[in-house]
Amino acid sequence: MNAASLEIITHELKAALSGRRFGKVFQLSRSEIAIDFRLDGSRYLYISVSPADPAVYLITRRLKDLERSSGNPSPLAMSLRKRLGSGFVTDVRQLDVERVLEIELEAEDETGTPAAYRIIVQLTGRSANLFLVDGNGVVLNRLRETAGEGQQIGEEYRPPARVGPAENKTGKVDLLIAASLGRPSHVLEAHYAEHAAEQRFRELARSAGSKLNSEIRKREKLLGKLKADLVGHGDADEWKKYGDLLLANASAARREGGKIYVTDFYQESAPELGIEVDENSSITEAAETYYRKYTKARNAAAEVNSRVEKVTAELENLRERKTELELAIEAGDEAFLTAVAGDGKPKVETKRKSPASDTGSFARTFISSDGFEILVGKKAKDNDQLTFKMAKSLDTWMHAADYPGSHVVVRNPNRAEVPHRTLLEAAQLAAFYSQGKAQTKAAVHYTQKKFVNKPKGAPPGLVSLASFKTLLVEPGVPDGIKSV
Repeated sequence: MNAASLEIITHELKAALSGRRFGKVFQLSRSEIAIDFRLDGSRYLYISVSPADPAVYLITRRLKDLERSSGNPSPLAMSLRKRLGSGFVTDVRQLDVERVLEIELEAEDETGTPAAYRIIVQLTGRSANLFLVDGNGVVLNRLRETAGEGQQIGEEYRPPARVGPAENKTGKVDLLIAASLGRPSHVLEAHYAEHAAEQRFRELARSAGSKLNSEIRKREKLLGKLKADLVGHGDADEWKKYGDLLLANASAARREGGKIYVTDFYQESAPELGIEVDENSSITEAAETYYRKYTKARNAAAEVNSRVEKVTAELENLRERKTELELAIEAGDEAFLTAVAGDGKPKVETKRKSPASDTGSFARTFISSDGFEILVGKKAKDNDQLTFKMAKSLDTWMHAADYPGSHVVVRNPNRAEVPHRTLLEAAQLAAFYSQGKAQTKAAVHYTQKKFVNKPKGAPPGLVSLASFKTLLVEPGVPDGIKSV
C-alpha cells in the first residue's frame, strides 16, 4: 500500500471512526489485529504489519468468526485493552507523504483523568509496525521488534528514516482503490480475499506435488534396492548347474588353485569348465554350497520379483496421478489437490480472510446490483455444504424448479428485506447454472433457508421445501452484478 492509497483509506477511516468508542481487540496472527470500534454493518478495523504486504482497512466479519480466529493476545493487544478501554477516536490522519497512519484517541488514565493516546500504523515494508503512543509521543508498546531511532519502547516515536526517494509505484490494488467510488476498504477486502485464495491454491498445489514426488522417489529407490538384491543373490539356475556338474564329475574332476575343473555336460561340445570352490571343501561339500545358494536365490527371486511387480505398479499409478495433478492444477480443481495432499493440510498463513475466501472452494460469489452477496454452489456435494453449513436461516435460498442445478443463496446478515431486483438477479443465476440454461424462460423456486430440509438418506444436492414461491426468469448472468 503506497502513500497515495493510504491517503484514500485515511479519508474513509476518518469518516467512519471519528467519535467511535474503542471496543475489543482480536489478535489474528503475530502481525495482524482487528479492532472493534462499534461500527454498523459488522465492520472492524483490520491492521496487518506483515513486511511482505502491510495494510490497513475496514473488514466485514461476524463477531463469532473473529473470536474463533483470534489467538492469545500480544503484549500490544493487552496494552490497547488496558489503556483505551474507555476511549474514543478524536482524529485520524496520515503523516505528510508518509506511509504512516495515526489514530488519535482520548481515554481516562488510572486516576480517571482524560489522557491522549495515539495508535500509529506504520506501513513501511520491512520496518512495518504498530505502536501505542502516549500524549507526549512516547512509545508504550509495539507489535513487532523493529530497529531504528524512535522505534523502541520508552523512546519518543519517530517514523523510520526513508532510504532514497519516496516509493510511488502504482499497482493493481492502487488502481482498484482509485476506482472504488468511496468504498476503498470493500475493494481491498475483496482483492486480498482473492489473493489469499490464490495463495492457498498455490500452496495446496505445491504440497500435493511435493507429496507425490516424495512417494515416487521412495518407490524408485525401493525398486533400485530390490533389483540390486536380485543381482546380489546371483542366478539360481547357474548355482544349480554348478552343483549338478560337481556331483556328475566327482570322480573325474581335477583341482587347480581355487577352482575345480569339470566337464560341462550342458554344452553340446562338452567343454571344460572351472568352478570356484573353497580350497578346504570336498567336491560334495562344494556341490552342497552351490545348492544352498540356488535355493536362497530361487526363493529370493520369487519374493523380490513379487515385490518388484507390486512396486512397479504403484510407481506407474503415482506417475499417472502426477499427470492428473498437473491437469487439476491447470483446471483449478482444488478438491482433487486436497485429496492428493491427504490429511496433512498445507500450513499457510492466510493474512486476510473474508467470507468470499471461505466459500471459494465450493461456491461462486457474486454481488448484486443492490450490494447483496449471492453464492452459487458448484457441485452436488457443494450444494449441501452451501445450504446446510454456510447459509443462515433468514438467507434466501433458490433452485431451478424443473432441472438439476446449483443451489443459490442470497446472504442477508443484516436481516433486511431483499430487494426484488436482487431476487430476479439471483433467480437468473439459478436458472443459468442448471440444466435449463438453454430455455427461453425457466421457473425458479425461492424461500428462506429455514424452510429447506434434507430428507434422510437423500443423495447430495437433493432437498425438500416446506414452503416456497416461484419466479419466471430468463437464464443468464445479469449485467448489473459483478463476480468476486
